[in-house]
Amino acid sequence: MSYDTGFVRNGAISRERFDPDVVRRELTIIRDDLHCTAVRVIGGDPERLELAATYAADLGLEVWFSPYPLELTPEETLSLFADCAERAERVRLRGAEVVFVAGAELSLMNKGFLPGDSENDRLGPLLHEPDPARLRELIGDLSARVNDFLGDAVALLRERFGGRITYASIQLERVDWAPFDIIGVDLYRSAEIAGQFGAGVRALVAQGKPVAITEFGTSAYHGAAERGARCLEIVEYDEDGTPVRLDGEYARDEAGQAAYLRELLETFDAAGVDSAFVFLFALYNFPHRPGGDPAIDLDLASPGIVKILDSGHGLAYPGMPWEPKAAFAALADHYRG
Repeated sequence: MSYDTGFVRNGAISRERFDPDVVRRELTIIRDDLHCTAVRVIGGDPERLELAATYAADLGLEVWFSPYPLELTPEETLSLFADCAERAERVRLRGAEVVFVAGAELSLMNKGFLPGDSENDRLGPLLHEPDPARLRELIGDLSARVNDFLGDAVALLRERFGGRITYASIQLERVDWAPFDIIGVDLYRSAEIAGQFGAGVRALVAQGKPVAITEFGTSAYHGAAERGARCLEIVEYDEDGTPVRLDGEYARDEAGQAAYLRELLETFDAAGVDSAFVFLFALYNFPHRPGGDPAIDLDLASPGIVKILDSGHGLAYPGMPWEPKAAFAALADHYRG
């Protein structure tokens, strides 16, 4: 399971409230009620990452310590990694199994790999380049820059961290996995690739190293599963990057979200994937707002398996600011088995 401690972008953090008691209880629920054995702790604040990782370790969970840089330069990213590696090593020395995840989708989420001031700006030329030769050249240049950076990052991490290391990649980056202990891939099934999805997963496993699906999931509206990783594109943001509303009306489909997770977990199990991390437990800045304008019910777009309440507490877990979705029960059933 992926656990969000707050994404940091341009100095703002997506999860405003970070109550240690809530964090500890949520991680306990992930262990005891969802029957997960590993948690990927993600976010941009090193102190929060270490706190959540320590709680998870003390609960006996395998910890994937995952700083998630956004809009940082390569130099800023290496500085973040150095800090986090020392923190991850402290958690590991408590006796926990800790894997360090050296960022996620760096070429799209950060500066210095592709031109552009946003993820869409950076991805656009790759998606719309009509010349196959030029596209191959663009991807080749991108891959070279990513692999040069990751080589430096792994060398820095090995000096500070004694556990296994991976990276949450996208296929466009064509990562050289030689420096890593685990192949890590963010992998979503969309309608366009559904027919080849299983074969693609088997091809990853055939490379010989353990494979982790570092991110997969979908949102709880009708049609989200067909969009794959683009399921969040229905959200409109303000100039500060805060989610404000949906771009239209969408029908809630919690059963569809649950079915998608079950189907992909079955595919990963059948292929021999080592680890798979649902994205994600909760997305705190996408609250559930029933009964009013459906365009402001941001939970419809959230891939979280619980819906964050705009106010008050839920009934299923008294004191918690959320209610489980159908996907919560589906995951609990899968992992219980």
